[in-house]
Amino acid sequence: MARALVNLAVGTVVFFLLFLLSQSNPSTSPPRLLPPPHHGARPAMVLPLFPSSKNSSRTFLHSHRHLLRSDSHSSHPNARMRLYDDLLLNGYYTTRLWIGTPPQQFALIVDTGSTVTYVPCATCEQCGRHQDPKFQPDLSSTYQPVKCNLDCNCDSDRVQCIYERQYAEMSSSSGVLGEDIISFGNQSELVPQRAVFGCENEETGDLYSQHADGIMGLGRGDLSVVDQLVEKGVISDSFSLCYGGMDIGGGAMVLGGISAPSDMVFSYADPVRSPYYSIGLKEIHVAGKQLSLNPSVFDGKYGTVLDSGTTYAYLPEPAFLAFKEAILKELNGLKQIRGPDPNYNDICFSTASSDVSELSKTFPTVEMVFGDQQKLLLSPENYLFRHSKVHGAYCLGIFQNEKDPTTLLGGIIVRNTLVTYDREHSKIGFWKTNCSELWERLHITGALSPTPSSSGKGNSTESPTTTASDGSPHYDFPGKIQIGKIILDMSLSTNHSYLKPQINKLTEFIAKELDVNASQVHLLNFTSEGNSSLVRLAIVPSDSSTYIYKETARNIISRLAEHRVKLPDTFGNYQLVQWKVEPSTKQTWWGRNYMVVVVALIIIVVIGLSVYGVWGMWRRKQQTVNSYKPVGAAAPEQELQPL
Repeated sequence: MARALVNLAVGTVVFFLLFLLSQSNPSTSPPRLLPPPHHGARPAMVLPLFPSSKNSSRTFLHSHRHLLRSDSHSSHPNARMRLYDDLLLNGYYTTRLWIGTPPQQFALIVDTGSTVTYVPCATCEQCGRHQDPKFQPDLSSTYQPVKCNLDCNCDSDRVQCIYERQYAEMSSSSGVLGEDIISFGNQSELVPQRAVFGCENEETGDLYSQHADGIMGLGRGDLSVVDQLVEKGVISDSFSLCYGGMDIGGGAMVLGGISAPSDMVFSYADPVRSPYYSIGLKEIHVAGKQLSLNPSVFDGKYGTVLDSGTTYAYLPEPAFLAFKEAILKELNGLKQIRGPDPNYNDICFSTASSDVSELSKTFPTVEMVFGDQQKLLLSPENYLFRHSKVHGAYCLGIFQNEKDPTTLLGGIIVRNTLVTYDREHSKIGFWKTNCSELWERLHITGALSPTPSSSGKGNSTESPTTTASDGSPHYDFPGKIQIGKIILDMSLSTNHSYLKPQINKLTEFIAKELDVNASQVHLLNFTSEGNSSLVRLAIVPSDSSTYIYKETARNIISRLAEHRVKLPDTFGNYQLVQWKVEPSTKQTWWGRNYMVVVVALIIIVVIGLSVYGVWGMWRRKQQTVNSYKPVGAAAPEQELQPL
């Protein structure tokens, strides 16, 4: 920009026109929203991104010139991708992207408030140690640097395009822009595509220390993955996110259109109102009673913004005070306790139950009403988080946004809710569902209706997951089977060579998390798959049993399938690729107990021989004693025998 002004000063007409063009397409992104830092939130993701005043990559926030007029029923494929981690435990959700030829895997935080996707570059000396190895451009036969041009900021040598992003707590990411093949996984209908991404040369703060590799930007802008795919014409202008519920984590993401359920609730999302994904929130109801608020309270500054990179929800002061008062009035019979962190004035309550399914019996329902009177029902898990120090206690996950009039709705609001960002039709849809199980439905059938998968054949039962009436996953086994072994195929995002010396610890951690003995977990196979590892484990009965109870087997499989097994960060993220159970081998009484009988017979024989030997020695000793005669004792006469 400074160069353009200098050239303008010397009166060159060409650069004057370029200057005007640059003014019509500003080179910096708008500032990210700034909710106050709070307990449990990951600052780098919750504290929003501010653009650098210079060296920022160029974005075109309100440009619709390339958007395709296709709907969710078009013939475009979509990219179905699994989400990992947990919003409250990890501070973010991640997905997997593969970059380059051959592909290099990365765990990226999904963020609707960011407009650039970036990963650590091999040349980065100021990058932290993350989940996967750094991207190595030299190992990719399809990598090309983005050369300096009029539509980007350039390095000091004016050779390559660069980007820079800064976070409110002074975390930052900067690097060069490159172009390569991006793959979305083997479960995706969308074939690999060329796309521009950031190759980090420096990161600071929480970006340096986080476990995830980088960011996947889903916001509005030319560098956004969504915008690039839409401009290529390979997906319709829509994407969906579905976050898992309390204590479960995981979920699903779809790039491209899906068939919206008939009962999905929509809100208008004005792309001109703000550069973010904003919705038309007008009212909030608590226990069926509307809060006495002017609808304009939700329209301050950037309006009501939906941001997947924010953990909690933040309301303007009047709305928060009214909401808190209504909640306290409904829960006046509950004991209020101090929060888990003394540095914050959390509003927490002690309850008699820690079962998430029982929360609706104690806590009121909350409704968000949009401009057309469409209502989004929030269950307690959508505005509460667990107290980390008191069992059965919960705290409000909705806070005051300091003096900022913006309403910011983070991931807690949409837990177990499919959120469709229909950018083409300027609307955002909400549909309550089981997000952890939604992936299985998308993966198996490509539909949103519950559909059971097929069972395996032969002597084993393979991955027969069905859906219960309440939407939760259910794991079926044949009626009379006695389970003798559970075979688990797991994919871990950690590099094979790094994981190999830790494999015994991995089996110990899994045994502990599954509440079984370490001797019951057997490693069957351990192989490498690119930058990840494949592990096959067998769970066998305990020494005191010949089979595994079906309820125990369901518990083991569901914990892994629903990502309720928490492994240390050193093992990376995992995915249960496949499972099967094998029946217990039926044996005769002799077949099951022959070893016991043989050992018992050996013991009896040894004892018998020992007793016989002792008795023989005693007899010989007695004979020796009886053969002794005193001197002069009479002896029986012996008859001489003839020669």
